[in-house]
Amino acid sequence: MSEAKWYVVHTYSGYENKVKANIEKTIENRHLEDQILEVRVPLQEVVEMRNGTAKQVQKKMFPGYVLLNMVMNDDTWYVVRNTRGVTGFVGPGSKPVPLTEEEMLPLGIKAEDIQVDFAEGDMVVVTGGAWKDTAGVITAISTQKQTVTINVELFGRETPVEISFAEIKKA
Repeated sequence: MSEAKWYVVHTYSGYENKVKANIEKTIENRHLEDQILEVRVPLQEVVEMRNGTAKQVQKKMFPGYVLLNMVMNDDTWYVVRNTRGVTGFVGPGSKPVPLTEEEMLPLGIKAEDIQVDFAEGDMVVVTGGAWKDTAGVITAISTQKQTVTINVELFGRETPVEISFAEIKKA
């Protein structure tokens, strides 16, 4: 079996999230989890001024495009190409071209796996950000996003919060 690579799919503008959801549903229905590994709509944090106040919002880095980490073969090509809202793969003619490592760097997508010294159920302390000095138990770890989800007490109830690997340490 060949190696999974990142490909770019062109979609109708404004349909990126719908295409992502449709592809993920098809992956689940056709049991292609081992061939189409990830579907991503790259977002970036932008500060917008509205009514005199600065507000952080997430904007699409590439409107009209969706990234796919997949093993390219006839089945996966057919599934993605025939998803509603997809106009085609990026590449010359009908041959999709995978992204190079250099093209992946600005997107914040790293090829290497990150080893962490904590696991689900471990108690951690937040060392930076809005939740600094807060302790919580890890309920989920996302190596792709490089975040952990911990439960913190907020207004008298447990609330899940997503924190970056860089902002936590084991308690």
